Amino acid sequence: MVSITIEKVSKSFGKTLALNNVSMQINAGELFFLLGSSGCGKTTLLRHIAGFYSPDKGKILFGSDDVTTTPPHKRGTAMMFQSYALWPHMTVSKNVAFGLEEQNKSKALIKDLVAEALETVQMAGYSERKINELSGGQQQRVALARALIVRPRCLLLDEPLSNLDAKLRLEMRSEIRRICKDSGLTAVYVTHDQKEALSIADRIAILDNGSVAQVGTPQEIYCSPNSKSVAGFIGETNFIPGTIVANSNNGQLDVATAHGTFSGRKANSDWLAKEGDKVTLSIRPEAFLISKTRPEINGITGKLASLTYLGEIAQYAIKTEGEAILNVSELNPQILHEPGDSLYHISVDRNDVVIIKNP
Repeated sequence: MVSITIEKVSKSFGKTLALNNVSMQINAGELFFLLGSSGCGKTTLLRHIAGFYSPDKGKILFGSDDVTTTPPHKRGTAMMFQSYALWPHMTVSKNVAFGLEEQNKSKALIKDLVAEALETVQMAGYSERKINELSGGQQQRVALARALIVRPRCLLLDEPLSNLDAKLRLEMRSEIRRICKDSGLTAVYVTHDQKEALSIADRIAILDNGSVAQVGTPQEIYCSPNSKSVAGFIGETNFIPGTIVANSNNGQLDVATAHGTFSGRKANSDWLAKEGDKVTLSIRPEAFLISKTRPEINGITGKLASLTYLGEIAQYAIKTEGEAILNVSELNPQILHEPGDSLYHISVDRNDVVIIKNP
């Protein structure tokens, strides 16, 4: 278990700036996610931590040790790839033992550690199976056991669940978190899957065009995005442009919009908002409530344009009086609202209206 410090790391490939002055602190024992769209720099940063790339500028520390120029095999890391990189001609136990054999450990020690690693990933009865005899989820567990057996200082995971079906991904999410926590590992996990990150991360870094857009807990990232790019990337949201018309002492702001005045909270508590500032409201679809009576505050009137029923959730598109379309979600719907000419009122709590400063 080790902390990881990234200090002002930059990296270019030709004329493409892949990482731009990236800094972050990953705590010892933390399950830390790098999240972002394709090409944002998350895999490039992971490969810097592993030692496969060297930064043009900046440095990387494991604890107090500067490992910026340390080769990969001397960093004490283990990496799980998207493809698992297992040897199909070897048995499960041989695949898991490979790293220890390269370290010239004794056969007796290797046998004991392989059994322990397979027990950890719930694959104890599969040691003599060939890799091509295993399901995708089982192969993923073998790859994880092979990474764990070398007792790494940190575990690096590059989209390890992307090749699994939806049901297996759900199962393996919690398994990876359990194993990392039980093993006391610092883990850095790259994914583009938002739900994967939100469900098991201790903290998340959102990368955008090679820079860090925001770092926080899953709840902080989802509920208090500090920019439109973060709010739009994590989950679904409705963006409503407006202008600040009042700033209260308790941190609440009143914002005039085409749908009326809304009261909400600042996305960034350090932002010194003032009247006249142009802003954007971010309101999650599930934050809206649908009713037949117009509320006193934070209410919008419109007609139901379309309905998508997904069982546990109903998704509505509301066409407002200003001709905008707002997305509204209703959990566990008992009676579905039908599209038509009926007017509906949707409202939202002040705390669910996130006010983002325009660039």
